[in-house]
Amino acid sequence: MASSTFCFSSEMVAVVTGASSGIGEGTAIKLAQMGLGRLCITGRNTHALESTKQKCIKAAPSERGIKESDVLIVSGDIGDEKTCEAIYNETISKFGRIDILVNNAGSFSLGPLDTASIDSFDDVMRINARSVVFLTQLCIPELKKTKGSIVNVSSIAGVRSFVGAGYFCMAKAAQDMYTKCLALEMAPHGVRVNAVNPGTIDTPVFKRSGLTDEQVAGLFESEKVLNPIKRVGTVEDVADLIAFLASSRASFITGNITSVDGGRNLVCPR
Repeated sequence: MASSTFCFSSEMVAVVTGASSGIGEGTAIKLAQMGLGRLCITGRNTHALESTKQKCIKAAPSERGIKESDVLIVSGDIGDEKTCEAIYNETISKFGRIDILVNNAGSFSLGPLDTASIDSFDDVMRINARSVVFLTQLCIPELKKTKGSIVNVSSIAGVRSFVGAGYFCMAKAAQDMYTKCLALEMAPHGVRVNAVNPGTIDTPVFKRSGLTDEQVAGLFESEKVLNPIKRVGTVEDVADLIAFLASSRASFITGNITSVDGGRNLVCPR
């Protein structure tokens, strides 16, 4: 990779939550590939995070390189304040700065609103909304120093209603509005805040939510029919957009809620 294509300084530090698989993993790898030199990657699965770490090291441009010590792993439940505090404290202790925060970690919940438990509501809001606010508040003082960037990974469910996913839609709508309000407050400090709203992306999240292999396959097939571009999205589709929004190439973009969904948001039939 030629140096002219680098988007990030090797001195920059990014925190990527939910990086053990899917969009978070792909984003960490993309940032490393684009020249960013130091990363804090977080998630619940330490073994999977170690795999992401090695992929980041391998993806880094040879003329820059990323060493083992350049990728920090912090494992734990992002909904636990102690985990968020560990992410912030260990990143600052090891690297001394934060330039990019990618709030990607999330949970997906299925169930009708008339019977879904209030405990399920609390859990979805805790992971998808509350943890984003808490971790961001911890990181903001450092982001102000570096004139950094925040990218929140939301969903088209934040702007469109879906049967059986009401709690998730509510949490992502909250995340979108948080993005817009925070962007206004952070702009005078030189900190940009944006969100990406993926449509149906081929990641493990659907199986983790309880769907069977057959149900996931059926979902993907139906999305190919409903989606104007006629395919399911890839992790790379989303990671490319996140990396762009986090980079100086998007220096005049803040407060945007950008769909990456193949046009699904435009038609959105049930």
